[in-house]
Amino acid sequence: LVFPGGQVALQTASLACARDGCRSVVFTPGYQSTVESPLWAADNGGITEIERRPEDGWRVDLDEVRKAIRGNENTTKFLILNEPWNPGGILMTLETQSELIRVCRENDTIVLCDEVYRLLEHEPSGETRLPSMAAAYEKGISAVTMSKPWGGCGITIGWLACRDLSIIRKLIDVQYFGTACVSRASEIQGRMVLASSDFILKERLEIIRTNKESLRIFIEERYREWFSWKRPNAGAIAFVKFEGPWTAEDLGRHLAEVGISIKPAYCFVRKVGVKERGLVDYFRVGFGERKFPLALEKFAEFVESHEDSWRRSRNVDNTQR
Repeated sequence: LVFPGGQVALQTASLACARDGCRSVVFTPGYQSTVESPLWAADNGGITEIERRPEDGWRVDLDEVRKAIRGNENTTKFLILNEPWNPGGILMTLETQSELIRVCRENDTIVLCDEVYRLLEHEPSGETRLPSMAAAYEKGISAVTMSKPWGGCGITIGWLACRDLSIIRKLIDVQYFGTACVSRASEIQGRMVLASSDFILKERLEIIRTNKESLRIFIEERYREWFSWKRPNAGAIAFVKFEGPWTAEDLGRHLAEVGISIKPAYCFVRKVGVKERGLVDYFRVGFGERKFPLALEKFAEFVESHEDSWRRSRNVDNTQR
């Protein structure tokens, strides 16, 4: 089913599947629509949030998934994933995907997987690539968009893929009252892009790998005093920890003053604040564009202009303790 962008596709899936008392499992921190969209469904049964934690390498905790799905009086029939994971660019293993599907299958739970960064795995051989959820699970739904793998943001085309006809009928019923058809011009542009898919993906991956190496040097060598991360293995995003005296929100505000944009962790959590979740120092950075090296060098200039004051502030804090 084709939609005017991936956002509408995600909304449609949640409106169709999270209704009539259905409880949903979501993961946090996460892209807002993958965390909150079930709450938009009529008569939804609420959500169970499972945290992805830095001390666990941001992995999906399968024990928490089992507990969430098997509890709640068997009303948990919808689960939303984001793989590769946004904001961290981390991809689960095939073993984890298989076990998660097994648990969902036992409970007849539908799985919606936001796969907008799929096809952008960093390994040259693509050996870390997972099967799409629609291919791996009979009740799986895969959400895809032109904007990320192919860089076609202005085309505004996204789609849902699913093998279960009863689920597809639900999606069509909701789609009809949202956007029954998409722009013909967008469809034509989308076909043009997909006709050159191999070339575009190859070029995109070359840019991403080059930029990722520059970011690795920035974090792990040049400024390891101030930054750390779990190195991403897919997509064009990373979740970075600022080790300095400011919060990531403060850092983002100061960077904005010099024309640099980051997304602090509060953009990826819902009710409970980033402080309570231990995420106050984290921010997302994107590295998928050709101009990224220029932004990174500007970032380096910013760091070097503030290092002395950060050290003084840290020394004062240590003295006060």
